[in-house]
Amino acid sequence: MSLRPRITHATRPLTFEVEALNERGEVLPTPIAGEHPLTLYVDKREIVTLMTLGQAPEALAIGYLRNQRLVQSIDQIAEVQVDWETDAVAVTTRTAIEGLDARMEKRTVTTGCGQGTVFGDLMEEVDSIRLREDVKLEEETLYDLLDAVRRHETIYKSAGAVHGCALANGADILYFVEDVGRHNAVDAIAGQMWLDNVDGSDKIFYTTGRLTSEMVIKAAQMGIPFLVSRSGLTHMGYQIASRVGITMIGRAVNKHYLLFTGRQRFVKSVSPTMLA
Repeated sequence: MSLRPRITHATRPLTFEVEALNERGEVLPTPIAGEHPLTLYVDKREIVTLMTLGQAPEALAIGYLRNQRLVQSIDQIAEVQVDWETDAVAVTTRTAIEGLDARMEKRTVTTGCGQGTVFGDLMEEVDSIRLREDVKLEEETLYDLLDAVRRHETIYKSAGAVHGCALANGADILYFVEDVGRHNAVDAIAGQMWLDNVDGSDKIFYTTGRLTSEMVIKAAQMGIPFLVSRSGLTHMGYQIASRVGITMIGRAVNKHYLLFTGRQRFVKSVSPTMLA
C-alpha cells in the first residue's frame, strides 16, 4: 500500500487588487497576480527558493523534487509543511536522500521563467525514458481540448502575468495550474499526479509557455506522450523531443497547430475536401 505524506493546504490569495490609471487618467481597481518567494527545505537542508503564485505550494514542492529526480517516489516523502509567515516549505523524508550534496553541485540553469534548474545528470538520462507507442491523439480531440482550455476560467484572464499548464485525459481537463513561471506550473501538476496516483502514460500535457528542453524533459519524466503548447519551441526542446519520441505540438490555437515530432501517434481527421 502506497504511503501518502502529511501535507498542509496553504494556498495563498491568487490575485490582489491595486489602483491603476488608464490612458484617460481614470483610476481603475485592477487585479494583479500574486508572487511570493517560497524556500524549499528537505530534511532541514535548503534546496532552492521558488517564486510562485502560491496556488498549490505543497504539490509544487513535491513535483519539484520529482522532476529534479531528488526523490524517486511519493513514498519517500513523510511530510510537506508550508509556512507563509516564513515563506518556507519543509519536506521531511522517510529516508535521507543519498548523495544530495553531490547532486546539487551539478546543475544546469535553464530558460524557465524565474528559476529553472536541472540537477545532476538529467540531461544524460533522457535516452532511458520510454513512452507508450500504443496511444493515439486524434485531431478532433486536440481541437476539443484547445476549446476546453480557452473556456477555462483562469487567473490570466483577470490579471495576466502567469503561465498555465493542464493535464488532460482526451479533452477532459484533470488539473489546471497557473503560476508565475511555467516550470512551477508543470512541477505542481507532477506533484499532484503523485499525490493522486495518476498515470501519465496516456495523458496530454498542455502549456501556455514555450516548449524548451526543460518542459520536454519534465513531460517525458512523467511518462506523458503528448505535449501541446499555444507557443513555440526552442531548438534543444525539438532535439530532445525527437530523441524521446514525444508527440510535440506547438502554436496550437483554435483550429491551428504545428506538429513537430512523434507524428506516429497523431491521427489527422479526414475532411470531405481531403476525400474529393
